[in-house]
Amino acid sequence: MLLTKQCQIVVLLLLAIPASWQNTAAQTTEAALPESSPQLHAASATSSSASLTDAPADVSRLTSSPQLLLDFKDSDIKFSLQTLMDTLRDTRHEGWVLAAYPDPKTSRPLIGAGFGLDVPATEHPQLDPLNPHPFIEPSSAQLWQAAGLDSDQLQTILDRFNRDLNAWKKKKYRRKIRMHTLTPELTNVEATRLLRISSIQAVQNARAYCRDFDQLTGPQQMALSQLVFQMGVNLEEFVQFLSAINDSTLQTAEPPATIAPEDAHWKTVQRTLIESQWAHQYTSRATSVIAMFDPEYLDDPPAAERRVAAELPPPVRHHRRKAHSSQSKRKLA
Repeated sequence: MLLTKQCQIVVLLLLAIPASWQNTAAQTTEAALPESSPQLHAASATSSSASLTDAPADVSRLTSSPQLLLDFKDSDIKFSLQTLMDTLRDTRHEGWVLAAYPDPKTSRPLIGAGFGLDVPATEHPQLDPLNPHPFIEPSSAQLWQAAGLDSDQLQTILDRFNRDLNAWKKKKYRRKIRMHTLTPELTNVEATRLLRISSIQAVQNARAYCRDFDQLTGPQQMALSQLVFQMGVNLEEFVQFLSAINDSTLQTAEPPATIAPEDAHWKTVQRTLIESQWAHQYTSRATSVIAMFDPEYLDDPPAAERRVAAELPPPVRHHRRKAHSSQSKRKLA
């Protein structure tokens, strides 16, 4: 009887050992695979969020940094940068004022050949997947420094401009420009540095607007750079022009036997500008710019300009009122 009970106890112990081992093994497995903590999820989300945020930030830093402008070489283009600068200084285009003056439309401060003094850095994404070149839109302060000018000088000019604009209003300011009575705030050398860096910015952004910029002729590159200089990001609104200049349907691997298709392509490009409000508002400036898109421009620039001028209304001439002489006034009295 005693032996039978002992055997039963041994059997029960043997049956209990596997169950106990299984429970212990299960607990060990669970301990080896702990649940992810809320902090771990948060850290992972933060890391993921940071990586997504950093990518646009890097792009933003790239597009707003003037470093790419400092890397520019004259050999990067087929025309003379100095020629572009001289053209922009001409009164038919931007003019040349060595003191801050108000923009005719917005009253924002300009200087030199229309350099904006208070423009913030602008995000200008490249939306053309076939164009690898980014837009470069740094702030006025960044361009000012890239030109090697003193930041304090910029602030001094802005402060003086705001005081003068409040005192004189835009009309009197413009009169002082015409009469050349504004006190210069930059030397010719300093203003030329600003013009050079902003001209380079226009060239680089022209490349971002046109996929085949490097294949354009020198005059065509210069014309597009002028448009970018004058319009900035507003050139995005010239949808038909940008579509036409990037139209690759007329580009072939081998030069065509006749140049007629190429002529037709550039006629289309010119037509989109001729029909624009800009061309009708700034006829003289537009005529010279549009003419440079003509592939035969180098053969005879005046002839190319005449062909464009024939399709535009004549430029508006502003006549100054002649003051009556004192003798005439007495007669009228």
